[in-house]
Amino acid sequence: MSGNCARSPIVLPGLLALAAATTVADTRPETLVIAKDIGDIFTFAPSESFELTAGEILANAYDRIMTFEPEDPGTLTGGVAESHAVSDDGRTITLRIRDGLTFHSGYPVRPEDMEFSLEGATRGSPTFILTQFGWHADNVHELVEVVDECHVRITIVEEFSPGLVLHALSAGVASVVDRELAMAHQQDGDQGAVWLRTNSTGSGPFRLLSWQADESVVLEANAGYRHGAPGVRRIVLRHAPNPATQRMLLERGDVDIARDLMPGLIAALAGNEAIAIDSHPRGTLIYLAANAAHPILGNRLVVHALRHAVDYHGMVESFLAGQFVVHQAFWPSGLWASHSATPYRLDLARASELLAQAGQRQGFAVRLETLTNPPFPAIAHAVAHTLAEIGIEAEVETMEGTTLWPRYRSRRHQLILAPWSPDYVDPHTNADGFARNPDNRPEANLTGVPAWRNT
Repeated sequence: MSGNCARSPIVLPGLLALAAATTVADTRPETLVIAKDIGDIFTFAPSESFELTAGEILANAYDRIMTFEPEDPGTLTGGVAESHAVSDDGRTITLRIRDGLTFHSGYPVRPEDMEFSLEGATRGSPTFILTQFGWHADNVHELVEVVDECHVRITIVEEFSPGLVLHALSAGVASVVDRELAMAHQQDGDQGAVWLRTNSTGSGPFRLLSWQADESVVLEANAGYRHGAPGVRRIVLRHAPNPATQRMLLERGDVDIARDLMPGLIAALAGNEAIAIDSHPRGTLIYLAANAAHPILGNRLVVHALRHAVDYHGMVESFLAGQFVVHQAFWPSGLWASHSATPYRLDLARASELLAQAGQRQGFAVRLETLTNPPFPAIAHAVAHTLAEIGIEAEVETMEGTTLWPRYRSRRHQLILAPWSPDYVDPHTNADGFARNPDNRPEANLTGVPAWRNT
């Protein structure tokens, strides 16, 4: 193994699948300004980040070990790992580092960086993505090892397909971090973990230049990116949680793109020749989940009643028109192995019958939490409206992601309306998160697993 390498320079199955509509205006040749609610950001560390906005930024700031290129999103290919070889017994994978790849710092990407990144990935919130393969903080240094100046070998301890492991290595948690720069900023032996929360040190097309919480994120182009310099020199995400404000900024030319407009606002812009409306399918689900530790929500009959008390089609055909479709399975439409059956419809008589069987004929009060940004409040209030018709008084509470996610991950919610995107393009990732709870003890702290959060 030789040659030149980088050294040479319980979840309710009533889901809505998102199709993101974007409005665009052309205002600046070198800086792209995007109006977006960025209130869900609270870390940029690849080993800790789960939120949608930070995930988009990390996908641009870092190369992952494996990847799906934008030109061919259906094919898994090499990222930092240019190629790989699987042993005959399927228990080890040898990854070859891409030649000439450099970090934003100018340091070459080395096998030691991949080893360092995978070791760090076993200590954060998305750790379950990798620990399922038997990698833990106390053994990962033995299972992920540098072979030579070009190669890293990983050992799979559990009985999993090497193909699944390679797909998992395309997740954000498998972003390759610049070891030299991270270690230069370590505090009290944290290997740079705190510094990485507000900085980036990858080899992707952009680097994080600045972040002001609830104000802005600024990204700067990496002229030396392996696919060539990006088409814009700078991207600015401008915090605009109010969709009406986003529309105003777009019409005035203060921003180039508005990301969070609902169908009504988009329709109002349709006659403006200076604005283009674009739509791209996304694999994001919006789901309603119940905490089974709640004395009433822990009853499966009550949960089953909730499934029949949501007007899925009514929402999609009215205020969500054109942006969502009804989807009632854990794996999004458009991805391989997706299941498209939608067995649940609004059926208040059946929901009331199930509540009576559960001993809740008179109904009950519950808290329904969700995010402040559209479309979550509108969906939550629509759900609360139909729940009220069967005697369930759902008090809707909206909050920023920085408040909502810690509450949800520590199982302090009752009902929650939340988004979920796959960590990697294999149905195992969502099936494992939604349908398997390996350890229900509170101290297990499986914060990234929806099944643990809700049981």
